[in-house]
Amino acid sequence: MMEKINCTRLTVVLYMTGLIALMSSCSQRADQKVMTEVKTIMYAEFMHEVNSFSPVPTTEVNFKADHLFFGEDVTASALAEDKQLAGFLSAVEKSGRGRIKAIPIVHAKSMSGGPVDSLFYARIKNLIIDEVRKQERVDGIYLSLHGAMGVQGMFDPEGDLITSLREVVGPDVPIAVTFDLHANVTKRRAENADIIVGYHTNPHRDHFKIAFRAGDLLIRTVFDEIEPVMVVNKMKLLKGGGINIDFLPPFKKIFAAMKKMEKQEGVLSVSFFPVHIWIDEPELGYSTIGITDGKPDLAASLADEISEMAWAVRDVPQPEGNTPDEAVAIAREKKIARALGTLVFCDVSDAVGTGTPGESTWILRALTENGSELTSYVALRDEKAASEAWNSKIGDEVTLTVGGNIDTVYNQPFTFTGIVTFKQEASYGKTVIIKHNGIHLILSELPMASRKPSDFKELGLSIWKADIVVVKNLFPFRYNYLLYNRKTVNVISPGLSNTDPFALNYVNIPRPVYPLDKIDSWR
Repeated sequence: MMEKINCTRLTVVLYMTGLIALMSSCSQRADQKVMTEVKTIMYAEFMHEVNSFSPVPTTEVNFKADHLFFGEDVTASALAEDKQLAGFLSAVEKSGRGRIKAIPIVHAKSMSGGPVDSLFYARIKNLIIDEVRKQERVDGIYLSLHGAMGVQGMFDPEGDLITSLREVVGPDVPIAVTFDLHANVTKRRAENADIIVGYHTNPHRDHFKIAFRAGDLLIRTVFDEIEPVMVVNKMKLLKGGGINIDFLPPFKKIFAAMKKMEKQEGVLSVSFFPVHIWIDEPELGYSTIGITDGKPDLAASLADEISEMAWAVRDVPQPEGNTPDEAVAIAREKKIARALGTLVFCDVSDAVGTGTPGESTWILRALTENGSELTSYVALRDEKAASEAWNSKIGDEVTLTVGGNIDTVYNQPFTFTGIVTFKQEASYGKTVIIKHNGIHLILSELPMASRKPSDFKELGLSIWKADIVVVKNLFPFRYNYLLYNRKTVNVISPGLSNTDPFALNYVNIPRPVYPLDKIDSWR
């Protein structure tokens, strides 16, 4: 009897052991299934920075001259550019660990300019919406946007795009967005995006890093590893903080504080947006953002602290500039600087990087009248003149009236005579160099911001041989030209990118706002 009982117990033990093993196996398979479940994230880039005061619309031609790729072609374009979309794809690889299916939609980016053609905007927006709708399941969306786009006949196009996507995917699908540092963050964007991350550098050089962070946060949100809570402050502030460079006072302190904040437990991201002032829209102003893992009070305190720091330096003045004639006189005096490198003239008032037409003649006029013996490179956008010069032969002498065709308020036409020395079909369209003594006038059909030395080198021009290089952007040249630049001269003339907000013809911006109005608080 005893042996029978022991045998029965043994049978029961074996049975239970097998049952436990079976349950463990099922549990392991279930866990493995959870770990290997693939989530779908769709991604797109649609970038443009507007100058609301420019009369020149931004069209498909401008996007094609920069980046315009669709579907599977997006990935190769993204990796080649190695900026926002490449940063996101790196997060897919490293944070996704094989659990993410990333589906590209569009890579559309243009040089800054006037408002985007409304039909082209609608085409790209509808493409993004339709591609999302086609998917059986979408677990997340990543958008690389500038944050200061303008479109004909509408306000806040990026808010329109994000809101439309939210209406398609519903409230539970997380949407992550990266913005340029100069984005104008609006209420619609704050309400419909789950994650907004801005660049932490100016001049901008962390496109990849910031997109990686946004992608990582999005992926962790998709897998319920974090619960992002975002608080957005909108400030009654248009301009302040001196030159607005992240590694120079007073903004250096703000960005250092943000970096320290992001190391705190529970803090996912902190962003600061000293806005692009050439937008005439109802919600124009600085913004700050705090994002935490399920801690709204902490997110609010982070955003408030950055807002207070920005408000505290609102009266720090911007560096003074020089007139074109003063700039030429400075260049003539700086013989040692010219011998060891070049002087860089920043054409502040016709900064193509802010969306101006790029056809100002003020510096060209000053060089012709007072500095033609100096070797200088001056880019000027004039479709008609470039086409006319294109029909001439190398070595021909031509006399052309250039500029003053688009911006007729601040700019004036100028007659220039020189020898045609170079012709090339470039990303700026037909491009011709006309030389008069030391002046190299670079005529092109589309605007040239001359952000990098390679923009001139590709036209056969040596930076080392130049006494003066004229750039039409406010920030990127400051690190791109470090090897060559011996002195920066900020040249102020009449133009559409006037850095004084009192001189801009605002119609739609909110009031009161500092510094246009006397107010005691940013709130």
